[in-house]
Amino acid sequence: MRNDMSHQPLYLQIKEALKKQILSGEYAPNQRMPSESELMSAFDVSRITVRQALRDLSTEGLIFTSQGKGTFASKPKAKQDVQHLQGFEEAMRSKGYDATARILSVREMTPNKDVQEKLDIAGKDGVIEIVRVRYLNGEPVSLDTSYFPVIIGKQLLSKDLTGDIFPLLENDLRLPLGKAEISLEACPAEAEIAKELGIEEGAPIMWVKRLVRDIHGHGIDYEYLAIRGDSYQYCFEIDREPQRSNNPHSPTKEDEV
Repeated sequence: MRNDMSHQPLYLQIKEALKKQILSGEYAPNQRMPSESELMSAFDVSRITVRQALRDLSTEGLIFTSQGKGTFASKPKAKQDVQHLQGFEEAMRSKGYDATARILSVREMTPNKDVQEKLDIAGKDGVIEIVRVRYLNGEPVSLDTSYFPVIIGKQLLSKDLTGDIFPLLENDLRLPLGKAEISLEACPAEAEIAKELGIEEGAPIMWVKRLVRDIHGHGIDYEYLAIRGDSYQYCFEIDREPQRSNNPHSPTKEDEV
């Protein structure tokens, strides 16, 4: 099995090969993985190299070990690092997942007050609503409901909406994206959401509201995302803003001049 697929360290090559097999479903959730000895033989490497690869896979949540029984594949739990504004497909395909979508409905409708306020829509104006189920490796993980001002949404109707909409906004509609405002909360899945995501009614989901603005600060895309809690997670990396010391004797900029 060992080959010259890259100049990466051997443990990374082994990790990526096993990761690909897990994500593709070749190793089903809870299926026993090859033993250390079997991997050593298959890849012609030392035990320490195999253990490093397995340690990394465990850190990523792709395998787990049962004392005295061996190592098993986990159900992959996709992670999206919320450091940059990315679409679902952009974020997942870069991590080796097969990301697809199924369109449930597209319509022009009168929005609720929340959508009106976020998109600055007058009470008499409508929006374009697009509802989709997003899949990872063929498994439903998110029910996405997106709202667009009519002038923007109607331009999307002729586009392929089974992929990410962000590239369509930027490349086809020439709307450069700016910042996004995101809020998250845990809640039980309602019947309709549970049905589309293949989970039991009342199962935990992550409810995400995301407002995307263009570079001028105008709201152009407001979304409700119902995400399966057992399959997906948002990961944040934040810095603590430097704060001025509370010490009244600390020097100020004026003192330093």
